[in-house]
Amino acid sequence: MVLSKPLVNFLSFYFGQLFEHPLRTKAITCSIIATAGNYTSQKLSGEKVINHHSLLAYGLYGLIFGGSIPHYFYSFLERAISEDASFAVVRKLLLERLIYLPLYQAFTLYVLARMEGKSHNAAMKQLQDLYWVLLSSSWKYLTVIHLLNLSVVPPVLRVLVTNLMGFFWTIYLANKRRQQQAKSKRSK
Repeated sequence: MVLSKPLVNFLSFYFGQLFEHPLRTKAITCSIIATAGNYTSQKLSGEKVINHHSLLAYGLYGLIFGGSIPHYFYSFLERAISEDASFAVVRKLLLERLIYLPLYQAFTLYVLARMEGKSHNAAMKQLQDLYWVLLSSSWKYLTVIHLLNLSVVPPVLRVLVTNLMGFFWTIYLANKRRQQQAKSKRSK
C-alpha cells in the first residue's frame, strides 16, 4: 500500500496534465520513452560507451515529432471516422497501417539519421536499407496491437500506448540500424 500512493499521485498528475496540456504531455512522454528505448537498446547490444549523441537525437525527435505527429494523427482519425460508422475500427486501422505508418516510418528514419549528424546521402542510404524491413515487421508484429489500441484504448491514451510500443520498437530499430552499420563496415 505504501508504494501505491506515489503511483496513484503520479498517475493523477499525469492524467491531469494529459487533460490540460495534451500535446506538451505527449511530447515530453515520447521524449522520455524514446530516450529510454535508445539507452536500453545500446545497453542490450553490449555497447561499452553510451552514444550520447544518439540519445539526444532520440530525445529531441520524441519531443519535437514523436508526440506531436501521432497526437494530430489520432485526433484527425477520431474526427474523420465516427465511432458509429460501419467498420469504424477496421477503417481506422487500415488508414493507420497503410497510409500513416509508411509515411511516418520514412520520416522517422530520415529525421533521426539527420539528427544524429549523418549527411543527407547517408540518411537516404540508411532509409533505403531499413525502410522495408521495418515497415513489413511493423505490419507483421504490431498490427494486432494497433487494432487493440484503436478498439479498446480510450482516444486520450492512444498516443501513450503507441509510445510504449515505440519503446520496444526503438530497441528493435536501433538494433537493426546497428546490424546494418556493422554489415556496411564489414563490406568495406
